[in-house]
Amino acid sequence: MTLPDLKLGLIGDNIVRSRSPLLHRLAGQQNGMNVQYDRLIPKDMGEDFDTVFDQSARRGYRGINVTYPYKERAFQKVAVSDPLVRAIGAVNTVIFEDSGPNGFNTDYSGFIAAYCGARGKAAPGISCLIGTGGVGRALAFGLLALGADEIRLVDRDQDKAETLATELRAAGEASVSVFERAEAAAEGTTGLLNGTPVGMVGYGGAPLAATAMSGAKWAFDAVYTPVDTQFLQDADAAGLDIISGYELFFYQGVQAWAHFSGKPLDEAELRRSLLEQEAMA
Repeated sequence: MTLPDLKLGLIGDNIVRSRSPLLHRLAGQQNGMNVQYDRLIPKDMGEDFDTVFDQSARRGYRGINVTYPYKERAFQKVAVSDPLVRAIGAVNTVIFEDSGPNGFNTDYSGFIAAYCGARGKAAPGISCLIGTGGVGRALAFGLLALGADEIRLVDRDQDKAETLATELRAAGEASVSVFERAEAAAEGTTGLLNGTPVGMVGYGGAPLAATAMSGAKWAFDAVYTPVDTQFLQDADAAGLDIISGYELFFYQGVQAWAHFSGKPLDEAELRRSLLEQEAMA
């Protein structure tokens, strides 16, 4: 059996359809590397998250990605050198070093790249963000960096949303408020963002009523399986510019690859290869 040049993994629930294994294998091929990228689903492995994470280095993983619902838990287990990532309080990329695991957040930088790719230098304006968990926190700090005038947070866990609001006010100049209902928060907004798993395969529906989208200009969905979520379908029907979660998936993956390998990528070729392989699947 040929050993891989690089062994990676993804820890999360409901990740059977994740395209991350394909992205990293194709990134490896560009660099003449044999990359093994495993889906690590705790319940399917008969282990809890802590065991899967804590055993990853011993099992030969150079690094792992972390997705819903474990990003904030992973943050508690790693060293984080970037003060911004410490403020976000969640990691989606982990490198195992002899000194211990180091954590990074490429959701934050990936969202900024996805937003700028779609809207250029246009400011986010008044933004309604639904979901303040791991990816939601990254999106919120991304909105700050992009110059949002106002950020409205919605979460079933009001304490979590209030905590994030306090942290955002301390970190930037945007007005930040917390709403109980997404429809109320969406009124009069420029941008609508879904940072929840609602709409993902296995979590059907949409986090916001279609009738509440009227008047907004753009919408982003962190979900990318499926790419064409109900949330984005409703936004498109309402005439909004849409930013697919696929763009976040792509850019966070490109930036995670840089952490994992230190190797370069032809991003245009990687995107082309991904789309080609997905069409054949």
